[in-house]
Amino acid sequence: MAECTHETADAHAIEAQIPALRRYARALTRNPERAEDLLQDCVERALKRRHQFQPGTNLRTWLFTILHNLNCDDLRREQRRGRHVPVEEWSATAQMPADQPGYVYLRDIDRALDGLAEKDRQILLMVGCNEYSYEEASQELDIAVGTVKSRLSRARARLKDLNARPN
Repeated sequence: MAECTHETADAHAIEAQIPALRRYARALTRNPERAEDLLQDCVERALKRRHQFQPGTNLRTWLFTILHNLNCDDLRREQRRGRHVPVEEWSATAQMPADQPGYVYLRDIDRALDGLAEKDRQILLMVGCNEYSYEEASQELDIAVGTVKSRLSRARARLKDLNARPN
């Protein structure tokens, strides 16, 4: 029977520290719900392991250490797993934009490129897509740099005109 009263006394001593533990948990987590979970875990662990408490030492310090260590464990676990987000929070925003507008745009560009003369398409693809410099395109095609610039300008204008027309 004496052990039962000793357990009750330990429980009352731990219970007396709950307000301070709650404040510390809220300061650590900055989240009231998470702080309450942390506090509950701390009290549970303290009650289960009260035999590890050294009589004559500071109970409050022991409890704060348990709380701190539990929080560190939670942070490490969260870092390994990633943050827990309830399904209700992300399901409404978990959507991908439709691919069709991009495909339609690419199809229209492809059709417009097909409508260009070969020399216009070639210079446009070299400089516009393959990132050739004017000088590199000039050497590759064996034409003057000025010719590259004027062909590119005309090719862009034709492409813009072809792209503006309805299909």
